[in-house]
Amino acid sequence: MPCTVRIASPLRSYTAGAATLEVRGNTLAEVLSSLEHSCPGIRFRMIDEQNRIRPHMRLFVNSSEARELTAQVAEGDTVHLICALSGG
Repeated sequence: MPCTVRIASPLRSYTAGAATLEVRGNTLAEVLSSLEHSCPGIRFRMIDEQNRIRPHMRLFVNSSEARELTAQVAEGDTVHLICALSGG
């Protein structure tokens, strides 16, 4: 099922500058796998070696934060990939 993925600007070097992409997947894990297929290296920036979402990343399906990769994604949903910023 296709969904829209909105890419945070720090990750756009993996997407050739694209801010949005359409990918398929029924879960967040499947969506990120599809995204990795077309944008090699992007998944590792969000998911660690233990298959957990990195602390500086926030992933949303529509307006709900997804805390697990098993979060369901439906056709027409929007997945938001958000990077935390720090500094002062």
